[in-house]
Amino acid sequence: MCDTRRREFIALLGGAAAAWPLGVRAQQPAMPVIGFLDSGSPRDSTYLVDAFRQGLRATGYIEGHNVAIEYGWAQDQPDRLRALAGELVRRPVALVATSGGTVSALAAKAATATIPIVFATGADPVESGLVVSLNRPGGNITGVSFLAKQTDPKRLELLHEIAPKAMTIAVLVNPTNPNVEAKLSEVQAAGHAIGRQLLVVRASTKPELYAAFAALAEQRAGALLIFADPFFSSQREQIALLAVRHALPTIYFLREYALAGGLMSYGTSIADAHRQVGIYAGRILKGEKSTDLPVVQPTKFELVINLKAANALGLDVPPTLLARADEVIE
Repeated sequence: MCDTRRREFIALLGGAAAAWPLGVRAQQPAMPVIGFLDSGSPRDSTYLVDAFRQGLRATGYIEGHNVAIEYGWAQDQPDRLRALAGELVRRPVALVATSGGTVSALAAKAATATIPIVFATGADPVESGLVVSLNRPGGNITGVSFLAKQTDPKRLELLHEIAPKAMTIAVLVNPTNPNVEAKLSEVQAAGHAIGRQLLVVRASTKPELYAAFAALAEQRAGALLIFADPFFSSQREQIALLAVRHALPTIYFLREYALAGGLMSYGTSIADAHRQVGIYAGRILKGEKSTDLPVVQPTKFELVINLKAANALGLDVPPTLLARADEVIE
């Protein structure tokens, strides 16, 4: 073969070798993208996002490796959720995972009837209009429910046990939360059953939160029950501090409040719920349909007591209550 033809042949081979990887890459499927919609902020939800990633990892998906995640943060402004959900759907994403309560899930549901949605909520998803039933959710949506509504009366009972002299028990709610009224009716019935008057105070912003605690001091509330709400979760350290400052024995719905200095909590693990959302997301990416995945319900409720907070409040925790605690923080 002459030098000229040899050079042409080598050039042809080199061109084919350079083109081959591009062709292979073109045939490979694009990395799936998950939309993560949250009513809060990244700073307050870091541990929940980590739990979500753990669930994804359990199904073989690792962010940045074989799956991408687009985040939509409402920064405690629920009115931004619909626009954020719309942006994720137009991206488009393979599915939407929602955090930060029912408002996030409802915003995602309003944005799409075809893209799968996996939610985490503390409300009853049937009463909230998210699903048709727990076993057969229907439509394009499923997820995890903390069943916070059913545990509020139990929290009131535990609060009464640790602060039996409190004749007026306050209930702090976020009026923008769509599940407030339904849960209030159950708690008011439970308060009537133990012969206690309930005082409802409302807050959906930081200034309103401070005003609510000032009102509780003026009206001499003896104890406080905090309703489950994403905004309250984002302010858990400040709420725990205000409760101690105003000498209010308080019960919360998440262990994280007790870790932040709150007196006691009773409820399920919100981190574990987000891990389950990650597992469901991974299963859907592998081809399962959301309609075939029942809404996950909690099987374990944990009582956590912070003795340091009890001492700061001058409370003697009944030994029977301590014995029932799943965790005691000293």
